[in-house]
Amino acid sequence: MKNIAVIGLSSFGFYLCKSLSTLGFNLMAVEIKEDLVNQVKPYVRKAVIGDAKDKNFLMKLGITDFDTVIISVGSKIDVSILITLYMKELNIKEIVAKAINDDHAKILEKIGATRIIFPERDLASRMAYTIAAPNFLEYIPLTEGFSLIEIAPAKEWIGKKLNELMLRNKYKIQIAMIREIIPERVVIPDGNFVLKDSDILYIIGSDQNIMSLEKDVSKDN
Repeated sequence: MKNIAVIGLSSFGFYLCKSLSTLGFNLMAVEIKEDLVNQVKPYVRKAVIGDAKDKNFLMKLGITDFDTVIISVGSKIDVSILITLYMKELNIKEIVAKAINDDHAKILEKIGATRIIFPERDLASRMAYTIAAPNFLEYIPLTEGFSLIEIAPAKEWIGKKLNELMLRNKYKIQIAMIREIIPERVVIPDGNFVLKDSDILYIIGSDQNIMSLEKDVSKDN
């Protein structure tokens, strides 16, 4: 079982603990505010009140026993930098740090963060795409300029084989998988897969090509 410590119980930190708890991880949460620690207790194995700026305090907690440390200390840039530096000095394998802006991210990366996250920015980006493209059930950015979308089939696709639609050739996208509702299962489709109105498609492609696909789906629906 993977051991994960979350330092800082901002809204992001709290909901992260809540979500991770459903996946069976061994979780520890660290926060200086008692009310936030009490709030997260039902979702973690260990919830500790304390100041993560104190390196000795973190060592006494056994922070080095954790595979991953996630640093989510709100808008306190100096605090997140200091804690990230401590994690690097303590040889934590995976250091995930929340950044406020690009300059903050650069500093975190230089001092040892193995992964930088921008929760607010990423959420705003996903929200913008789902508003601009109402046919998207979900939008997940993968890397710069490429995304994964979850979309229901256009009306004209229903009852047709994928190789008839030629979506890959027309839009330069890849159908990674299809979730069938009836029967409930996930499949990696081949060209002979016949689309049903209840199917959900998971498509990978460049943002430009995905938006071209969405425009055509909107016209049809």
